[in-house]
Amino acid sequence: MNVNVILSLMLIITVWVPSLQAREWSATQGDVITVDINTAEKSVTLKCFNKNWPVKLISKGHWRGWIGIDLRQKPAIYKVSWRSASRSISTDSLLVDKGEFRISHIKVSKKMAEFDTATLARIRAETKALKATYFEPVDASPDIIMHGKPTEGIESTPFGAQRYVNKKPRSPHSGIDIAAAAGTTIRTPLAGRVLLVADMYLNGNLVAIGHGNGLVTVYAHMQSAAVKPGEWVETHQAIGKVGSTGRSTGPHLHWGIRFYGARINPESLL
Repeated sequence: MNVNVILSLMLIITVWVPSLQAREWSATQGDVITVDINTAEKSVTLKCFNKNWPVKLISKGHWRGWIGIDLRQKPAIYKVSWRSASRSISTDSLLVDKGEFRISHIKVSKKMAEFDTATLARIRAETKALKATYFEPVDASPDIIMHGKPTEGIESTPFGAQRYVNKKPRSPHSGIDIAAAAGTTIRTPLAGRVLLVADMYLNGNLVAIGHGNGLVTVYAHMQSAAVKPGEWVETHQAIGKVGSTGRSTGPHLHWGIRFYGARINPESLL
């Protein structure tokens, strides 16, 4: 074998071996993790938790992807698969650690804690309508970074807090609560399309906005909404005002984010 052939083979190995080496990533329940890979492939897909996640070509040969870890994702090691159109590029691993979440107690009126048949049916229908937005496709650029919080105030209940309502356990807190004066302006931290505007029994006045890439933000307990379903809103556009509607103990904004259905901590995208 001549020297030129040997040098060519060495060059091929140098280019391709790094992209085939497995990497180990780690994250906590509720996090969004950024992962990268170097490959000459013209198209790349990223898969974890049996879902495809968004990827973006950052520079020549450098791809970046984002994976959302649900609030209740079981702590374990999961496979992260990178593929091109024709082959497997790399199989990495993701270690999901258990999050440390606080306890949150609230006391509300009986009608907001115990529901009759008609009210329960309403709550279930409203929950179904909201969940439908989590998987509604929206065309947008591959940007998932939030440009600030939707309103100014004090974080009164953090993400993941185990909620007790009138001393009875309920679902963990799937967003963050920002306490602010009633009437304070709420602005969307990322451009998107309004998917739902509704007056809900528990969530009060609510707006859901789809930003593309499986990302949906939810704003609840609003005093009023300033947008309509189907409307496109720009980053930092006013969408409503802080209130205390639905099951609420005072003026605040509940800000939640779903990433391909996963309940994630809004703080992880700031």
